[in-house]
Amino acid sequence: MERTIIDIRSITELHQFYGYEKPKHPLVSIIDLSKTKKQVPSEASLYRLHFYCVYFKTLKGALPYGRSYYDFDEATLLFTAPYQVVAPSADPTPEKGWGLFFHPDVLARTALGKKINEYSFFNYASTEALHLSDAEKEVLEACIRHIKLEYTRPIDKHTQTLIVTNIELLLNYCDRFYDRQFLTRANVNQDIVQQFEDLLNDYFTHESLTETGLPDVTYFSAQLNLSPYYLSDVLNKYTGKTTQEHIHLKLVERAKLLLWSTDKSISSIAYDLGFNYPSHFTKLFKRKTGKSPKDFRQVNGTAQ
Repeated sequence: MERTIIDIRSITELHQFYGYEKPKHPLVSIIDLSKTKKQVPSEASLYRLHFYCVYFKTLKGALPYGRSYYDFDEATLLFTAPYQVVAPSADPTPEKGWGLFFHPDVLARTALGKKINEYSFFNYASTEALHLSDAEKEVLEACIRHIKLEYTRPIDKHTQTLIVTNIELLLNYCDRFYDRQFLTRANVNQDIVQQFEDLLNDYFTHESLTETGLPDVTYFSAQLNLSPYYLSDVLNKYTGKTTQEHIHLKLVERAKLLLWSTDKSISSIAYDLGFNYPSHFTKLFKRKTGKSPKDFRQVNGTAQ
């Protein structure tokens, strides 16, 4: 059954959806989720919000994390970026917690507007949520109080700067707390790294990738039940390289072997590695090694 996507384009429409009081600011709002009057949505409905969302909720139970499960009873943060499609809960019971919502327009001509995409957790899956200690919760709630204080005051020339500064402070703390979470769950994350390396090695055991094509980040993240951004961040924390960098290094390693040990043409090697165009292979190889495939082969003594 095809599901209908309902767009929520503004903070005003968001308040109407939640049955909440009239917003105090057209581009920023903090909503007490326990005071909402959300209608039970149709199972055929999905929602697409046109702004950034940070949800703070208290959850209980077992949460899937990678290929494991964790029991928890803690404060949880979920993030979504503009235009992401979400399925709302069918439970009519008001949730406990708060939601911070800010439209991209409030970031116009600000430093945060230029770097907002660097906060990769806006693209994590819900199962990769950030879990907070009581001390971390207090830090973020202080930021929330300052944001709310600013947007409920009469708007003046300082309003946007102070709101955005406090949003950026909150996001920077979230970045720090995610780093802490990566460390406290080191065993699980190291398992993810090993599983990824096994998958990558297995993919390149095929003699030719002509039919399967070049592997991409999405393929490996799906195999590990993780979002692409989360997988790249885990790998980067533990290996210093993103998923894409690992894929490229493995491609170059395989290419070197073929250039050393066979007399296949460079075009044939490119096709065997899954490239549709040999020029793309040559460009990647030169960027990673400093030499073209032809020069590399000549230096290493294998004739074309």
